Amino acid sequence: MSEHHGGSQGSAAAGSSSKGVIAGLVGILLLYGVAAAMHWPQTGTELTNGVHHAAGDHDVDAPGTGAKTDAGHFDANPEHGDKAAAHPEYFMVLPFCLLLGAIAIFPLSHKTEHFWENNTNKLFVAGGLGLLTLAYYAFAYHHPLERHFLGHAVIEPTSATALPWVIIQNSIFNDFIPFIVLLFALYTICGGIRISGDLPAHPSTNTAFLAVGGLLASFIGTTGAAMLLIRLVLETNRERKHVAHTVVFFIFIICNCGGCLLPIGDPPLFLGYLQGVDFLWTLGLWKQWALVNGALLAVYFLWDTLIAYPRETRSDIKRDETQVRGLKFEGLMPNVLLLVGVVLAAALLSPTKPLFASATDPGWYPWLFLREAVQLGLVAISLAFGSQRTRDENGFNYGAIIEVAALFIGIFICMQPALQILDVRGSELPVKSAAEYFWATGSLSSVLDNAPTYLVFYEMAKIDPAKLTEEMAELLAAISLGAVFMGANTYIGNGPNFMVKTIAEKSGIKMPSFFGYMAYSFGVLIPMFIAVTLLFFK
Repeated sequence: MSEHHGGSQGSAAAGSSSKGVIAGLVGILLLYGVAAAMHWPQTGTELTNGVHHAAGDHDVDAPGTGAKTDAGHFDANPEHGDKAAAHPEYFMVLPFCLLLGAIAIFPLSHKTEHFWENNTNKLFVAGGLGLLTLAYYAFAYHHPLERHFLGHAVIEPTSATALPWVIIQNSIFNDFIPFIVLLFALYTICGGIRISGDLPAHPSTNTAFLAVGGLLASFIGTTGAAMLLIRLVLETNRERKHVAHTVVFFIFIICNCGGCLLPIGDPPLFLGYLQGVDFLWTLGLWKQWALVNGALLAVYFLWDTLIAYPRETRSDIKRDETQVRGLKFEGLMPNVLLLVGVVLAAALLSPTKPLFASATDPGWYPWLFLREAVQLGLVAISLAFGSQRTRDENGFNYGAIIEVAALFIGIFICMQPALQILDVRGSELPVKSAAEYFWATGSLSSVLDNAPTYLVFYEMAKIDPAKLTEEMAELLAAISLGAVFMGANTYIGNGPNFMVKTIAEKSGIKMPSFFGYMAYSFGVLIPMFIAVTLLFFK
């Protein structure tokens, strides 16, 4: 009786939480409606597309500020002024390194592990290092900064707040908000869909789950596929003791390597689509997709068959074989339709891409942040009209997405000096061939977020989607695959990695540490990436 009562209390608390989130989302949408009535997002779209310039800004080819390149960005060549010297001091990568160190070390130390379990403490650490980065730009950096939000411009350090505001615009408004809203929408809507069951957790069963997820990742995004399947995989394997390797391969395949066939599969490819890459161009990467994911499935099957499954006790295997329930699908409506809506909004509602354009009509440019407003509206519909019982049975809560938000708001700010140094000095790097672009993009995508890293190397390679030569297409393939595949090398390479790790740990699975996970990735993934290099790149 007490158990049932506790469950009712938990359900009531979850329902109350959902009502609070719905109220918050409705409030945000009302504020957006007020802003639209005042023409603010419409003006933002005009600024983004160069119709107007904000007061105090100037074009990137203004005298003394450098030369404008074909891509609309600064040319880092020294003959165009002192732009080559205008980057932060190298020690300003330290806050970013400290944040990575905290993520890697704090969970391992008995003195800090309980402190690090609290998402508020994660926010304090990430936010504090972010504020340190902003303070550097306020008081110690005295060069102009390129702004990428509301159109590309150069901002002079006219006051102590000018440059920190540029960093906030670039990292939060331009990158973090679209990133976290998309993840939040996919995470929350998929949390209302339950695929339940407890099949015998044979190696073939787990391999089939990973294969289905690897295919879905390209069509509903790595986050959507991960949130849809992670609980089913954990439920199926709950009688087994040796499960951590299954979650690691889940991250390899479903959270990363499976998502390279369409732009909606992974954020870097979506950014490439927004830069003008054809929507279906990434389908041409199917051979690399098939090689890597096929090899990962084969390695996992052999690992689970020969190493992990034989280590299970007889009693655990007996329970796994006898406690069996068939697959059951719940919450499909309205959530499947809403999930499609999120994907369509991500693909179509960019303020830089016109809808309904023709030879005689330039089309309509969606308002700034309309994409995010639509995605949040779809989340509100899911919470309001979806089944709360299904979410309760999923054990759904916002802890995992809050953890990602708390850490990545600091990561996006702290990575700005590193990205700026790379943008200025990148041309000096010995990166010329497709193989070099593959490894350079991938290596940095392992520790920087793979989406902005993709953009930096995209610009370095001077990709022109309208004139995609064979050589340029090979470079674009190398950059795309490096960003997507090698985002699997660490827990922070791609947003869904951390979410899956958190969900698994909350289910009682002891996941590898930051460096323990890298032992898996170096041992399993790096040989496969070497094979990709030898087979596909010069």
